[in-house]
Amino acid sequence: MDQSMVLSKDDPRLRQVSEPVLDVFEPQFVEQGKCLKECLDDFRQQHGFGRGIAAPQIGIARRFIALNLGQGSFLMINPEITWRSAERFSMWDDCMCFPDQLVKVERHASISVRFIDEQGQTRDWQQLEQAVSELLQHEIDHLNGILALDLAAGEQAVIAREAFDANPHFYQAQVDYVIQPSI
Repeated sequence: MDQSMVLSKDDPRLRQVSEPVLDVFEPQFVEQGKCLKECLDDFRQQHGFGRGIAAPQIGIARRFIALNLGQGSFLMINPEITWRSAERFSMWDDCMCFPDQLVKVERHASISVRFIDEQGQTRDWQQLEQAVSELLQHEIDHLNGILALDLAAGEQAVIAREAFDANPHFYQAQVDYVIQPSI
């Protein structure tokens, strides 16, 4: 599957709450997981960014995401946020469903997450650093039918990527945190 399968922001399937994965070894799920990881890899190669993608973004209404934090793509199945820091920050968020736009949002500075890995083991990641925390909040929002556009914070909170790229210092000065490219 290639990144052209990523749904556009206006697709109603992105608004559905996803169903839990019941069996990580089910052949259909294994194939879906493989497709999601391939889609992430393809998107990264074509656009030069992209650390994660949620299954609903390619039309699969199941609770799993693919991440690449610099060591290759892997799945987080049925992820749930178990703790959120009180501290919050603003940032320009981007999304594969609207790659030509950025949205100013607020996120928790740190979260803890419980999920199932591809071997069926429950994992707990505690008090994650900011870059991973904001990424997981974004991807888990997708599993709940929420887009970053829904969280736009303040006036002129949605901008064209072209405008950002033309004057990054101007826009970066408007937020507390800037995503660092991972490719």
